Formats: sequence, structure tokens, C-alpha cells
Amino acid sequence: MAANKRIMKELAEINNNPLQGCTIKLAKEDDLNNWDVTMDGPPESPYAGGKFNIQIVLPKEYPFKPPVLTFKTKIYHPNVTNDDKGAMCLGMLRADEWKPPNKIVDVLKLVRAVLAAPQPDDAVEAGIANEFKTDRKAFDKTAQDWVKKYAK
Repeated sequence: MAANKRIMKELAEINNNPLQGCTIKLAKEDDLNNWDVTMDGPPESPYAGGKFNIQIVLPKEYPFKPPVLTFKTKIYHPNVTNDDKGAMCLGMLRADEWKPPNKIVDVLKLVRAVLAAPQPDDAVEAGIANEFKTDRKAFDKTAQDWVKKYAK
């Protein structure tokens, strides 16, 4: 029950003080552990103009275990798996790095920061990371093409 109070409090805080470029709602009204997030691509990034659907699932042990974050919108990014899972590689979401004081709003701020500035040295998609490092123009073009195709 304490976890539910914590989740309700976090959701209320986010709704009362919305994160720029994000809308958050429960996937189902009666399920506090499943959030739907729509995140705008950060301006001045190849993702500008895109709208990305992200699912956040909070485990029953939250906040003692990290949430699971999944991109439901395909995205060309070195830190997001290029499969139907759309898993994002974020250090803070790893079980060994997650701390109970962390909040979902902090996770979402980090997601936006990584969208704006990919971290090719901590990539889950090596080929995309390599292109990001060696041919930034080609990377930007493909990322923008994917935004047009999947995130509009």
C-alpha cells in the first residue's frame, strides 16, 4: 500500500507541475503501475517535431526496484534497442544503480536529455552509435526520416 501512496504522490506532482514536452497518463485508470508517456522530441535534435510514446511499468517493489521503460514509437537512437521492445539503456534504471529516492520525473528528465544528446559510448545499438560518432550527417538524416515515418 505504501508503494501505491508513493506512486499516487509522484503522479500528482507530475500533473501539478508538468514536465516540459511530456504528457503522462495512466494506461488504465485502475492500474497505477502502468504509465503512458508522450514525449516531444527535444528541439535542436534530430527528433524535433516527433512525438514518442513511452510506456513505464512500475514493478510491485517500486521504489525499491527500478521502473521498466519502453519506447512504443520506433526511434533511430544508439541508446534505444531497434527491436519491438524499444528498451532504453539508462544507467539509473539498472538494478545495481537504482536508488529508492529516485523518481519517475527524474527518469523522464534523463530520457529527454539522452534524446537531446545521445550517449554512443553507452549504446545498445553499436551500429547506430558508430554512425553517430563517424558520420553525424547520415545519423541525423536517418533519425529525422524515422521521426517522419514513425513519430508524427
